[in-house]
Amino acid sequence: MNYCFDDFEVDGGTFELRHKGVVRHIEPLVLGLILFLCENRTRVLSRDELVDRLWDGRSVSDSAISSCVKSARKALGDSGERQAYIRTVHGRGYRFVADLTAPIPDQVSISAENPSDRTPDPISSQRTPQEVRFCTTSDGVGLAYAVTGEGVPIIKVATWMSHIEHDWHSPIWSHLLRALMQNNCLVRYDERGNGLSDWEIEEFSLEKFVSDLETVIDAAGLDRFVLFGLSQGCAISAAYAARHLERVRGMILYGGYSRGWKKREMKIEAEQEEALLTLVRHGWGRDNPAFRQVFTSLFVPDATAEQMLWYNELQRISTTGENAARIEHALGTIDVSDLLPNIATPTLVLHTRDDAVVPFSEGRRLAKLLPNARFVTLEGRNHMLLETEPAWPRFLDEVRFFLNSLPKD
Repeated sequence: MNYCFDDFEVDGGTFELRHKGVVRHIEPLVLGLILFLCENRTRVLSRDELVDRLWDGRSVSDSAISSCVKSARKALGDSGERQAYIRTVHGRGYRFVADLTAPIPDQVSISAENPSDRTPDPISSQRTPQEVRFCTTSDGVGLAYAVTGEGVPIIKVATWMSHIEHDWHSPIWSHLLRALMQNNCLVRYDERGNGLSDWEIEEFSLEKFVSDLETVIDAAGLDRFVLFGLSQGCAISAAYAARHLERVRGMILYGGYSRGWKKREMKIEAEQEEALLTLVRHGWGRDNPAFRQVFTSLFVPDATAEQMLWYNELQRISTTGENAARIEHALGTIDVSDLLPNIATPTLVLHTRDDAVVPFSEGRRLAKLLPNARFVTLEGRNHMLLETEPAWPRFLDEVRFFLNSLPKD
């Protein structure tokens, strides 16, 4: 989110503090404090909340907290006596007290079937070149989707824990999105129950996920395109292709599977997933980031501290704990194995060897069952490929080669 006050702008997307348009270089911890205060400007933040958010609940001295606050005030031209922006509420904590104004207009445009129902908050605008639109499924669920770039359409099939505005600036997602939109028209959407799509959902199932993809494709007016599936998006891509072979030019499937965790033979994996479901139901919505850190450590074990903070935050803003548990339960029942032998669509399947979320063996199985698939092994542990890891250049090369090799329509 962007927060503007006086001549300052705090940009949560680029993680920058700007004064009169010029970036002020400050420590990430200090900027994180300013952003946290802006996000919760309607209330006082306690010492424990600051520790949980900024120091991940680790033991921190009062002097360290005071020093961080002092640095934040200095960056804003504030002081302990003046307190025009950050006010100390003795015995309780700290509060941001300046009046916020709308950020400078950006390039985002929003359209919807019923625009009056979706008035964007001016303070939450993002500086992105994407166009955000809305459509409605046959069972009445509002889906948010974004269109970026020009060229051959690539549809990034939705996964859970997504937010099409937040992801655009995320160090977890942004490099992948930029790569996919290069010389292409990238279309992506928030899964039902996630991000900017409706959160009050009656049913999560493979049938609904495929139907949602059909709805977005029709709303975007696409005829022929490439499907990009990641994790459960691979099974959803395959299920869509089985129904609409004539519309799918090719599929890029990374870190995916044909059958969910309940359908596999590994008993220990099912037990671990059940334990995670319990953790999701009881810990997802808590202020303590330790619960969300469990998932972050599984999905991106080699991430930097900043990347982990972004992924922790994505979990918090993308959906509720109840929705997350229901979605994960539904994903466990997916099985498209019987559909795969009939899908002759050119397909590139990639999987990291030590993926802790989806077993490497499931990626190999997916490729074996698809008659026109090529399998690529990537070295690494991250389920979400990071721009800084050695596997990323290999991934890019393989994807570019695959796209260039597809027959021209």
